[in-house]
Amino acid sequence: MIINHPLLGPRDATEFVYLGDASMIERPNGFGEDVADAMYEYVYLRDNPAGEHRELWYHEQGDRSWLVVTRNTLTHEITEVALARDVARSKGRSK
Repeated sequence: MIINHPLLGPRDATEFVYLGDASMIERPNGFGEDVADAMYEYVYLRDNPAGEHRELWYHEQGDRSWLVVTRNTLTHEITEVALARDVARSKGRSK
C-alpha cells in the first residue's frame, strides 16, 4: 500500500505505524463534569467500520510526522492524506 505523504510524496506503508481511529485527535475536556465517562468513551469505545474510515498513521521511518489517512477498510484504497496538525488546527477554527 502506498501513502501519498503531503510533504514527501508517495511512500510505502511499511515506513508508517498505524495508530487507530483519527477521532483520537478530538480529546475530551479533562475538566468537564462528566470527565470520567468522556475519557472512558474516548479510550475504550471505538467504531470498527467497514468502508471509508479516517485513521492516524505515524511516519516512524521518515520525518516522524502524524497523518490522517482516509482509507477504505475493505479495498485499502486511500482517498485523502493530510498532516494531523492541519486537521487538528482546522477543527479548532470551526468550533
